[in-house]
Amino acid sequence: MKSSKAETHSRVHSVPEIRYEDQSLTSCSGLVIFQVLFQQLRIKERLRRCLNRSRSQRVYGLATVFMLLVVHVILGYRRLRDVAYYHDDPMVLRALGLCRLPDVATVSRNLRDADGASCDRVEALNREIVLDRIEAERLTRFTLDFDGSVCSTRRYAEGTASGFNRQRKGARSYYPLLCTVAQTGQALAVLHRSGNVHDSNGSHEFIMACVREAQARCHGVTVESRLDSAFFSEMTVYLLEWLRVEFTISVPFERLSALKEIIEDRGRWRRIDATWSYFELWWKPKSWERRYRFLFVRQKARRRRRGALQLDLFEPREWEYTYKVIVTNKTGSAATILAFHNGRGSQEGIIGEMKAGSQMDYIPSRKLAGNRLFMLAGIFAHNLTRELQMRVQERDRGTTRKRATLWAFEKLSTLRNTVIRRAGRMTRPNGRLTLTMSINDAVREDFEHLLAGLRRAA
Repeated sequence: MKSSKAETHSRVHSVPEIRYEDQSLTSCSGLVIFQVLFQQLRIKERLRRCLNRSRSQRVYGLATVFMLLVVHVILGYRRLRDVAYYHDDPMVLRALGLCRLPDVATVSRNLRDADGASCDRVEALNREIVLDRIEAERLTRFTLDFDGSVCSTRRYAEGTASGFNRQRKGARSYYPLLCTVAQTGQALAVLHRSGNVHDSNGSHEFIMACVREAQARCHGVTVESRLDSAFFSEMTVYLLEWLRVEFTISVPFERLSALKEIIEDRGRWRRIDATWSYFELWWKPKSWERRYRFLFVRQKARRRRRGALQLDLFEPREWEYTYKVIVTNKTGSAATILAFHNGRGSQEGIIGEMKAGSQMDYIPSRKLAGNRLFMLAGIFAHNLTRELQMRVQERDRGTTRKRATLWAFEKLSTLRNTVIRRAGRMTRPNGRLTLTMSINDAVREDFEHLLAGLRRAA
């Protein structure tokens, strides 16, 4: 239906008078959806069991403060002092089950007084929630990816150190090692480390703990893993085989000079497609005891031309190859193994999303345990957002060769802009609590879809 110009444009441009009144207005109506999710997962009760053990006498226990941090991140805030911008929001209070939010000093004090045992229990709860979802989906196989990521700070914090930092050279940082599940896009576990350690530091114990817990919860499921060249060692390969994990690991050329000679002496390469070709050997470095399957792969790429650019459409193109080597115990074809290994790039996307959308890289405290808790709050926010979407929609795809996520997930930042940050008013007509929002067909459709999905999943 067309509208006239008079019906479309307004001649009134006066600035309204601004008033500030005490009303039950909310800027985040979408938290009602997360309130339902919190109730279904019994998040608050489970947090109280694992955190409020020695500080139950406090008005605001550590469980309440941690739950506030999860909501803080879901709303898109970063600094602790930003709590002041929603301290009177009725929807936030209702989602947390509070009549009054703690002030910034109380939150900071709880983070300062937190201990490592509390952080360990929260990490265990996070693993339990993620594995609950994997068990409920009855997957026949799932993929655990391991990689580290730098979290920098411009000031001193306990446990930080100066190490490899591509973005901020010389800055103090943490270097946590993350384990993510490719099929659900969630972070299963995190190993908190200082910023001056190698990527593989402490990885063997961490990998063993993650795999054993996953196998204990999901009996008969095949566990796969993909690792980059920083983890390459005979001990890592032996450990994964002993744990009955199907793995692929990138092999570093700089540590094995014999690889260059093997590739240069190779005359025949088998074709995978127009870009990739390969050959494979049962081989071992000199210091190793056993032979393993090594896949030598090359990728055809256009060679960058030196000198002036010739605008001649008939001039032949020049090509060069880039090489990689993968060690694996998988029995599939080279094309399948290559696609599986290349799919580990999705973990970079998961970590990037947790940093950008869930503030995982923010360091708010000078104490190590407080920073661990804030990082875990960001991981919780990310995992709960994925859990919400998995509960309300069917899988979008089956298992692919690259092990893409089984659902086409929306980012937390997208949900924040479309669903969570919606203005509303809390009222009690006829004594019944009601959340009223403006009429918007797109918002109504999203809310009804999410709430109906949560009711079905209950």
